[in-house]
Amino acid sequence: MSNSVNFAQGCPTCGRRLYIRVEHLGKKVVCQHCHGKFTACDQSSLGHSHFDASDVVLRRANELLRNATQRNLHSQVGHPR
Repeated sequence: MSNSVNFAQGCPTCGRRLYIRVEHLGKKVVCQHCHGKFTACDQSSLGHSHFDASDVVLRRANELLRNATQRNLHSQVGHPR
């Protein structure tokens, strides 16, 4: 039986409730639902959150646009118009 302790944290990108191992506190983690990247922190110990949700959404949108652009560039290689 595992002795790991988890804490709940909402993904700042998609809002899903995630259960993260305490060993990952302060480390970068990836949401398994939306693949958003964020730092694991136990927000209940902070009292309240100081992050701006709009910044998180803009960073995620930029990441998705970069990925889409890269996919389009790769798919066009060898397929001239």
